[in-house]
Amino acid sequence: MTYANVGTLGAAPGKRDELAAHLTARSQELADAGCLLYEVGVHDDHPDTVYVAELWTSAEAHQASLRLASVQASIAAARPLLSGEMGGFDFTVVGSPLRD
Repeated sequence: MTYANVGTLGAAPGKRDELAAHLTARSQELADAGCLLYEVGVHDDHPDTVYVAELWTSAEAHQASLRLASVQASIAAARPLLSGEMGGFDFTVVGSPLRD
């Protein structure tokens, strides 16, 4: 079953765009690990928030990706850009009108 993770990351004041740029750096390794979609967004009404929507081949693929050296390095590099405020939810995808 496909797995979705949708959340918010609080950015340190004035660091939202830098955080978004960091999160959108090209990563073939994520695709190879089973990431089908990784979308990053911002909203003008929330200047210190970055939104992330992820779609994975499975919850296990997502968990395994967190152990990749490149992902660990990316998380470490992003920490100074974060406020510590995070939110979100995950779910198992049961279907879509856009794909079989």
